[in-house]
Amino acid sequence: MENPTSRWRHRLPRTRGRWAAVVAALAVLVGAGTWTAAADDSVPPVQRHDRMMKMNGVSVDTSYFTSGGTQRRPAVLIGHGFGGSKNDVRAQAEKLAADGYAVMTWSARGFGRTSGEITLNAPDGEVKDVSGLIDWLADRPEVELDAKGDPRVGVTGASYGGAVSLLAAGHDRRVDAIAPVISYWNLADALFPDGVFKKLWAGIFVSSGGGCEKFQKQLCEMYERVAVSGKPDAAARELLTERSPEAVADRIDVPALILQGQSDSLFPLGQADAMAKAIKANGAPVSVDWISGGHDGGDDEGDRVQSRVGDWFDRYLKEDEGAGTGPGFRVTRTGGVDSTDGAALKRGASSATYPGLTSGGRKIALTGARQQPVPGGQQDEPATGGKQDEPATGGKQDEPATGGKQDEPATGGGGNGAATGGGQDAPATGDGRDELGAGGQDTPAGGLTQTFRNPAGANPPSISAVPGIGGGLSQLSSLGVGLSLDFPGQYARFESAPLDSAVHVTGSPTVRVNVKADQGDAVLFGKVYDVSPDGKQQVLPSQLVSPYRITPDEQGKPVELTLPAIDHEVDAGHRLRLVLSATDLAYASPAEPATYSVSLDGPLTVPTAPAVKTAAATLPWWTWGLPAAALVIAAVLLLTARRRTATPAPDPALTGVPLQITGLSKKYAKSTDRYAVRDLGFRVEKGQVLGLLGPNGAGKTTTLRMLMGLITPDAGEIRVFGHAIRPGAPVLSRVGSFVEGAGFLPHLSGRSNLELYWQATGRPAEDAHIDEALEIAGLGDALARAVRTYSQGMRQRLAIAQAMLGMPDLLILDEPTNGLDPPQIREMRDVMIRYAAGGRTVIVSSHLLSEVEQSCTHLVVMDRGRLVQAGPVDEITGSGDMLLVTTDAEVTEPLVDKVAALPGIGSAVRLDDGHGLLVRLDGATASQLVSELVRLDVPVTGVGPHRRLEDAFLTLISQGSA
Repeated sequence: MENPTSRWRHRLPRTRGRWAAVVAALAVLVGAGTWTAAADDSVPPVQRHDRMMKMNGVSVDTSYFTSGGTQRRPAVLIGHGFGGSKNDVRAQAEKLAADGYAVMTWSARGFGRTSGEITLNAPDGEVKDVSGLIDWLADRPEVELDAKGDPRVGVTGASYGGAVSLLAAGHDRRVDAIAPVISYWNLADALFPDGVFKKLWAGIFVSSGGGCEKFQKQLCEMYERVAVSGKPDAAARELLTERSPEAVADRIDVPALILQGQSDSLFPLGQADAMAKAIKANGAPVSVDWISGGHDGGDDEGDRVQSRVGDWFDRYLKEDEGAGTGPGFRVTRTGGVDSTDGAALKRGASSATYPGLTSGGRKIALTGARQQPVPGGQQDEPATGGKQDEPATGGKQDEPATGGKQDEPATGGGGNGAATGGGQDAPATGDGRDELGAGGQDTPAGGLTQTFRNPAGANPPSISAVPGIGGGLSQLSSLGVGLSLDFPGQYARFESAPLDSAVHVTGSPTVRVNVKADQGDAVLFGKVYDVSPDGKQQVLPSQLVSPYRITPDEQGKPVELTLPAIDHEVDAGHRLRLVLSATDLAYASPAEPATYSVSLDGPLTVPTAPAVKTAAATLPWWTWGLPAAALVIAAVLLLTARRRTATPAPDPALTGVPLQITGLSKKYAKSTDRYAVRDLGFRVEKGQVLGLLGPNGAGKTTTLRMLMGLITPDAGEIRVFGHAIRPGAPVLSRVGSFVEGAGFLPHLSGRSNLELYWQATGRPAEDAHIDEALEIAGLGDALARAVRTYSQGMRQRLAIAQAMLGMPDLLILDEPTNGLDPPQIREMRDVMIRYAAGGRTVIVSSHLLSEVEQSCTHLVVMDRGRLVQAGPVDEITGSGDMLLVTTDAEVTEPLVDKVAALPGIGSAVRLDDGHGLLVRLDGATASQLVSELVRLDVPVTGVGPHRRLEDAFLTLISQGSA
């Protein structure tokens, strides 16, 4: 039913005051809800209408967002995560409304102010409520219709809300596009992977819903039954499966953008894999995006995710052919460390199509480690393996879409996670190595049959992902720090030889094994570690582990195990370590003690997804040439210059080196002994982002001016791509610069300003490559607007785009972040990283040390005109022995004293706000520290190195001043 106040929205004056009170009173009198103008300086404002809707026997709390006039526009429904409410998605709703959508949010049954029991998206519960909301949208005069009663509508949401978007598409043919985020395809596979109970997450699930009594009775009974027995039964699986999107897989045939988290032991990447395969099989467009974070924490990439969802709906709801929906597959990869919060910096990799979880499988031979002592266990037996099978696409998987174990390819599944292993190293049983090992010979799989125990009561358990602090552990794993824990005698371990070359794992590794148990089922947990060359450090990617239940019928013969789906780079010289453990903290293992034996029946098959490429592709070769017109102009300048010095011949050995400075000196004017720059020398290679650091008066600007040919050095030499720099040197056409800002004509658009500037250079228009520069700068539709409407950040990006015209091979930026707020600084950082990703070089001078640390790969530190130090950022900052431990609750002084007294801990100091510690290691490892913190019930949210560039910089400057 139309709200009478909607007829008045476009008539309201922009001033508030009495009119606002009159409108509010009118809304109350008509009894249809409340209209609210969202706090926004944009014109027209976003209006929000809150109302309680009666449908299907419950009262549903809703909010409806619109902006502008009464013209027809598509609608979007946004669902919230489990345990949340409609308020969690208000910001996204307001943004989509401002972008021209009619947006509806609501609190699901049992959450917020909505009544009813939680039915976990039952078809006659929450899913039917969504159809009721679509009915309401169909009657709105401002909502676009495809037919009578059929609004143009998309559905998105995260986790629980993402699942309802999939279910709505399967149950209601009026849904036109979906964008589920970190969601599930089969809830039974998520909570009971391969018949193993994911007890910690299941408990958190019930608790965040308000307790078992808030759920539908049969759900509560099912949970309590499984929680007591520790083993899911067929009825439990059937109950959750029938409420999962997989139950209507053949009916979901609308464009789907699937965003899934890499740091997610609740709904791992295998869930998204099953979604993508099923929906694509129905003929619908599908794009898959693996984001950095997930239910275990980490960076949720909120701005990027929401932007991509908006673009997806622009294309498939607004039918905007120009909307960029992004690649068929994208994955966020780690590209450094953010010194401000210890988070991993991100870079994207993509391919035109989704590769699945087994693309580009490469076989890596594994050999067995020495038998671990097992009380009462059996002696070592010869390995049964020897053959090397081709990589399988199905088999025993962590989350098979159809349930159970199969010999044929499964329709879904995927990895869940892995913990780290202990055990003793031993010589390999064979001396051959696979194609990725140190040699080139084939090696038979196998090694010793390893025997280990499932302890009574399944205690103590191995530790991998821990809900609540898993985000901090996953963050450390992305930084190369391993924090998982296994106990001796409770696992088998197999290792590869050191890798000859780096390999990037993208997908789910697989391995065939023979398993035996002395009684009943064998419950195992599979993990793949990245082990350092010295064997002292092992990293568990994303802290993930995959559970397996091997029944007596499957024992004693080859079974294929699908390991956690990950995206992880394994460096050359490192080894891969497969660990099969009897326990894991997050899962229910059999309480009865048992003895397991495991041997290999083939190599480890590792997916590499060769079609996935990091960053932008290299630009065509002609962008590296010098435009003929520029050569002519430079030649004229050289011939007519008043002051001429002999120019050294080009150095062929340096033609591929963007910059080399040797013995550079420059005295202050009218001074015989005071130097602005003295004996300076360093070298910059292609693809580097080099930060030029130093206090005021260090000589940074003088160095840049000499580099650009604006002033002449008193001594020394600057060579750019092998050519000596002189005023007017032709090679300067390969150098772009931005110093403190650029002047633009305010009444002209951004594009017109750039075209006018390029025309003034006299170079051909086709050499400008304006589109490439603008794509990197990321200005989008703003290019058509007058520059006077630009924010400071947009002006800075336009100035950098001007410096990038002609796509110079060397880009020089002096204080590019001056006057920018934090979001604009982040955008500027991304611009520099994208530009260097194509093989070009960026030199940036800045006083913001944290930004330099995040955006630069290499540093040059100057003080009083001299070079203090040069090299990669991580070498200059160093790892140090200080760790920053953050917590979600205040740490008490007695607890600080307990941490400080731990063996191998030098000191522990509480942070000023009380929510964390600075811990100095004195013999202990980071893994041991985290294990002790968990034992002491410290509510850890993150652990990372503490030393920052600021510390290193001040140390270097103070040493140079001494």
